[in-house]
Amino acid sequence: MWAVLVKLFKKGKEANVLGFKILINCEGVVVTEMSGIPEGDLNKVFSGDELLIMRNIVQLTKPKLEALHSFLEDELSALNHTTI
Repeated sequence: MWAVLVKLFKKGKEANVLGFKILINCEGVVVTEMSGIPEGDLNKVFSGDELLIMRNIVQLTKPKLEALHSFLEDELSALNHTTI
């Protein structure tokens, strides 16, 4: 596995396979953002062992990030709705 990762870095290129950000804009609004390569398109960027590893990483982490995204979205929504 390490050999594959070293090989990727030696190419001098980077790919945002899966990303998650928590941002605040100039109006003070907090938003979450998920980004990355769609799982169906991983084969356009990776092949062989690299493809298997990246697909496994996405399949393992994407559901957890989606759950975190939903949790934060619900919490932020609740904070923005005050009851009188």
